[in-house]
Amino acid sequence: MYVLPSTFTAGNMAFGFYAMTQSLQGALYNNNECFDRAALAIGIAILFDSLDGRIARMTNTTSDFGKELDSLADVVTFGVAPAVLAYVWGVRMLPANVYPMLRERVSALAVVVCFLFLVCGACRLARFNISHNPQPRNPGRPGRKYFVGMPIPAGAGVLASVIHCYSGSPIHDPRISLIWLGLIAGVGFLMVSSWRFWSGKEIDFSGKHPFQLFVLLALVGGLVWKFSEYMLISIALAYLVSGVLARLAYRWERDHRLGAR
Repeated sequence: MYVLPSTFTAGNMAFGFYAMTQSLQGALYNNNECFDRAALAIGIAILFDSLDGRIARMTNTTSDFGKELDSLADVVTFGVAPAVLAYVWGVRMLPANVYPMLRERVSALAVVVCFLFLVCGACRLARFNISHNPQPRNPGRPGRKYFVGMPIPAGAGVLASVIHCYSGSPIHDPRISLIWLGLIAGVGFLMVSSWRFWSGKEIDFSGKHPFQLFVLLALVGGLVWKFSEYMLISIALAYLVSGVLARLAYRWERDHRLGAR
C-alpha cells in the first residue's frame, strides 16, 4: 500500500518531464500543438499531485520518504517544467524582425523572471515542509484550513491554463510578452507571500452526503472536458484572484477597525 501514493507521485513527475519534452519540440519545430500538450500535461500532473497525498492519508500510508519524493517531484513538474514552457512559449518564439531591440531585452528579462518563478516555487515547497500548523498573515474563518501562500501546483496551473486557452499559439509581440512576464512575476510573488489561499482539505468524501459532492465534481469534470480552454483558465484565475481579494478585504477591514477607534 505504501507504493500506491508514490506511484501517483511518479506519474506527476512523468507528466512534468513530458511537458518539458513537448516544450522543446514546440520550439524546435514551431508546433503549437506541442505547447498545448505541454500545458495539458501540467494540468494532468496537478490532478495526480492532489491524489497522492489524499490517497496516502486515506490508506494511512504517509511517510517521510513520500513527503520528500512529492516535494522533489513538485519542483520538477510545477517549477522547472512551467518555467521552461513559459519562457519558450512567451518569449523564445517571438519573430526576429518585430521590434528586434525590444525582443532582445525582453528575452534577457524573461530568463531572470522565469528563473525567479522557479526559485519562488522551490522556496514555497521548502517553507511548507518545515512549517508546523502555519498561519496566514490574513487569517480566515476559524477552524478552516488555508495554505500560506499560493501552492506551487496552482501557480503552474495559472501559466499552463493561459497557454492552453490560446491552444498553444505562442506570443508574437514583445509588448504582450512583457504582460506575460508580469503575470509570471506576480504568481511567483503570491507563492512566497504569507497570504491565505483555500486548501480544500475540508472536502470529505466519506461524509454524510458524498453523493452530492460526486455529482458536483462530475459536473465540473464534464464542463472541463467539453470546454477545457475556458474552464481551466477560469478556475485558475479565480483561485489566484481569491487570494488577492482575501488579502485586500482583510486589510480594508483592519484599517476600518483601526480608524473607528
